[in-house]
Formats: sequence, C-alpha cells, structure tokens
Amino acid sequence: MAETIHVRGEGGHIFAMDLPLPEGITDRYERGLLVRVNADGSPYAGAPAGGQEEDGTTPSNGSALTDGRTPRPAVNDTKAEWIAYVVGRGLLPAEDAGALTKADLIDLVGA
Repeated sequence: MAETIHVRGEGGHIFAMDLPLPEGITDRYERGLLVRVNADGSPYAGAPAGGQEEDGTTPSNGSALTDGRTPRPAVNDTKAEWIAYVVGRGLLPAEDAGALTKADLIDLVGA
C-alpha cells in the first residue's frame, strides 16, 4: 500500500498525494512550489521536504504559500477560512476561534 502525504499547492489548497509522486509533481515539490504539510495544513515536522536548504530551513521565495504559511484570508472569505487562519497562526485553539464571530476573528488578526 502506498504512503500518502499532504502537500499545499501553489493556490493554498491541501492535497493528499500517494507516493511515489508523479514526475511533474516531484519537480514542483523539489523546486519548493509545493510544500509538505500535515492533513490539517499545519507545517510538517517530519523528514526534510523538497525545496529545503541543507540546514533544514525553507528558502523564502517571497510568498506565504511557498513558505508553507496560509495567506491572510480576504474579508469576504468564509468564517471557516478565518478560523483556520487564526488557528494556523497559533492565536487561538480551534474551539475558542469557532466561538467568535467572523468580525471578531478579523479584529483579532488586525487590519
């Protein structure tokens, strides 16, 4: 049975992928365009992923997505996306973030 990993694509979505990765996906992964993450989108703490430097750091390409961070949602995005963003930044646990209104979550992050 193939091992399954999760990667964040260039658009920020999380995809489950079976190993071995197809050639085109492997190329994008090795260039750092795809970042391995946990199923919930949090940073993967396992073996070094493609695109990492020898010291284990991820090179910065100037994009939150390629650095493995979830970009700040737009004001008109769903409450669920704001909850995921707040939890991903470590500002609140999921239960506490879910109890807030979308406006409260936006205020918590700041303008």
